[in-house]
This record gives sequence, structure tokens and C-alpha cells, in this order.
Amino acid sequence: MKSRIRPLVAGLLVALSMPPWGWWPLAFIGIAIYAPLVIHDTMSTRKRFFTGWIFGVGWLSLGWVWMWFLTAPGYPIAVVVFSLLHGLAAVIGGVIGKNSSTHRAFALSCTHTLAEVLRFSFPFGGVPLASLGISQASSPLAHLAPLGGVILITFCVFRLGFGRHRLRIAAFIALLIVIGVVYSPVSSTGTQLKVALVQGGGEQGTHAVDSDPREVFDKHLAATAAISVDDRVELVIWPENVINVPTFANSQELTLVVEQAKRLAVPISVGITEDAGSQAFTNAQVVVMPDGAITSRYDKKRRVPFGEFMPMRSLLETLGAPTDLVPRDAVAGKDPAILDLGMTRAAVVISWEVFFGGRANEGVARDASFIMNPTNGSSYTWTVLQTQQIASSRLRALEQDRWVAQVSPTGFSAFISPTGKVLHRTKVSEQHVIIGSIDLRHGRTLYSRLGNSPYILLLAFMLAWVWRRTTRKESSRVT
Repeated sequence: MKSRIRPLVAGLLVALSMPPWGWWPLAFIGIAIYAPLVIHDTMSTRKRFFTGWIFGVGWLSLGWVWMWFLTAPGYPIAVVVFSLLHGLAAVIGGVIGKNSSTHRAFALSCTHTLAEVLRFSFPFGGVPLASLGISQASSPLAHLAPLGGVILITFCVFRLGFGRHRLRIAAFIALLIVIGVVYSPVSSTGTQLKVALVQGGGEQGTHAVDSDPREVFDKHLAATAAISVDDRVELVIWPENVINVPTFANSQELTLVVEQAKRLAVPISVGITEDAGSQAFTNAQVVVMPDGAITSRYDKKRRVPFGEFMPMRSLLETLGAPTDLVPRDAVAGKDPAILDLGMTRAAVVISWEVFFGGRANEGVARDASFIMNPTNGSSYTWTVLQTQQIASSRLRALEQDRWVAQVSPTGFSAFISPTGKVLHRTKVSEQHVIIGSIDLRHGRTLYSRLGNSPYILLLAFMLAWVWRRTTRKESSRVT
């Protein structure tokens, strides 16, 4: 029984390091409890796998509890399946680091990090929530983001948790943190942009199929009408898919948005959902100018599995799953993640996409001066997902050394500074407009230029190095 309880408790402690509970040191404590269980050299392969799997179940069952509101049948299945990755990581790390607890601890740090990398992209495009990066958004380790993104943060957390020489490891990580804080090739353009984020308000726990899309639109129109010309805003941003029409270009909603754009003499970026035939739809963010022109558009690429498209729809229908909550699948976009605003260019990550570092980086690589995150968390009750999204926006801000403007119809909306500080965060369900001046920036961080691939290759190389060392040591004993 003890062999089951300890890894479960360790995983739960890691989960409790995440928002909304969010005391980041618990991640280190949880991994430190888990580490000796799988470093043990006499453990069987079966027991090692089971221990890693239970650790993953404890971690993800609580960290992913938001998924219950998205797909009740899919939630336990996802927890079980994705936790298998940490079971495999425990086995592979144990095999590679055989005959040496020091080598095993290092190998396990690498394999568990690679397990996280894999779940960020597979299956169904990955589920990069409840990650160790998110857990550290408020910790000093967040300042590793401009150097190596979430992968570097994840490895450092595991390395400290598994480490046999923690003071040496901590000293090296502290040096990296100082470099991340002090060094940045990104600088200000010398221009500020005054932005209004419009949160229309309303109840959470609602689905599009159960709500009146015009009511959502009217709330955001009313909130926008409260913005005064004397506020001198230069850009207004609405959340994701608050306009749901067959075709936006000839809709009454466009006419009403243009009226506000003319009144304020500024572009308005709005989230729209349009029909794409009878069985599909598009989810896009567009820019509406005061003259009525739609000058820029970005269609969401990373779709939410079981939220915006239904994997294995035929099988799930046969099993009686509630696929009617997603009656149509979203069409994935193909264009780069940028919006041309006239006065500048923004990297745009729609909702779910903010959890993927590469999506924001795609826009910054094309000279975006800030990051825009229009989102819609109204389907979820509680604030587990919403608080984790704010943490992810903080990581994207740090990774790219850019301001992030996050706006949601029911919360949370906020500005996040390039140092990861959250400013003017709204309350859930309230109707509110927040106005802030953000610094437009240019240049690219080390992470922005390198991306994730070099760090994944480095992890693989380090595992190969450990394997060679342990194999040589074993051969020398035989001879």
C-alpha cells in the first residue's frame, strides 16, 4: 500500500504547485518524495513503471480537473493515458542509468522531461497544461524562460528534485537565472500603444450550443460603447469568438463594430466564428478599421481536442459519448500567427494556443512587437484553467520579452509585462474594460531564436552520454 500512496502523494503535491492553488515550492517537494522510489536499484521494471504511472495520475488528475467540464468521459481516459508517459520515463531512465544511482537520477531527470515534451504535442496535438513550467510562473525559475523556455524550466525542476548534489545544481541554476534576468537582446522601439481590453462579462460554465451568440455580442458592444474618446485609446481588443455569424463580412455585427471603430477612430480586433459549410466552422481574430475594411485575419491553428474538434467522433458516438457538445469541427488555420494593426504588428495566439510556446514565437519571428491572446474560458466552471492560462501568458511574456494582452469574455483579462508581472487582472464574470499603455519591443531572445528543438536534442544527447558511461562501467567490471 505504501508503494502506491507515496507516488500518489508526490504527484498531488506537484499538482498543488499549479494555479489556482499555486505554491511553487511544492513541485520540488513532490519530486523529492518521488525520486528515491524510482532511483532504487533493486526495483523491478514492472514496479518502476507502476510507480511512475501513479505519480503521473496524482499530478494530472488534480492539475487537469478542468477537463471534466470539457469532456467528462475523456477526463479520466486522458489522465490514465498521459500518465503512462511518466511510467515509461521511470522505466527508461532506470535502464539507462543502471548500476549507478547518480547516473540513474540524471537519466530520470531527462526522461521525465522528455515525457512532458511528448505530452505537449501528442496525441491530438498535446495537452500542455498543469506543466512544471506553469507551476514555476511565480518562482525565480521563470526567468529561465528567455533562455530555454518551458523545457529548460522543466528539466531544472526535475534535476533539483532528483539531484544528489542539490547545492551544486542550485548554484548552476541560479547562475542561469541571473543570465536570464540580466541579458536580453530585446529592446524598446521607443513607442507605446494604448490598448483597451473589452470583457463583456457573463456566467461561466456555458457552452456555445446552449447560449445566445447575440447576447454575448451585445455585452461586448455595450462595454465598448463605455470607452470614451477622451481615453485616447489606439487599439481595442475583443475576446475569442464573441461574434458568431454565418459570414462576418456582410453581417449586422460588422456594421455595429465599425460604428465603434469610427467613433473612437481606432482599429478594433474582434474574435469571430463563421460557418465553413454545414459540418465545420472557422475561429479567427480579425482587424476592423474605422473605414469598415477588414485588413488582417488570423485563423486559429491549434484546436482544442474535444472542444473545437472531436477526435474519433464515430467511435465516441457508438459508445454514447456526448459528441453533440461539439456538433461541428473547427477548420485549422494555415497562415502565420500575426495580425497587422497598421501602426504595428502583433503576434496572436488564440486561447488554447497560449499554452504552446512555438505559437507566440511564430509571430515574434515575424517582427511582432507584442503578443495578443484573445480567449474564451466561459465553458469552464471554477478557475483552474483560467489561472493556468494567466500563468502561461506570463511564461510567453518572459520567453519573448514582450507584453501580452490577454482578453476573455468572462475572465480573466489582463496585461502581462515582459518581466511576467500581471497588471489590471479582471474578476470572473464581471463586465469591465481595462486600458493600459504597453511598450512596443523588437529583437529576439535566445529561446525565440533557438526554439525547442535544440533542447530536445540536448536531452537525447545527455541520455546517450549516460548510457555510454554506464555501459562502459559495466564492461570494465566484466573484464
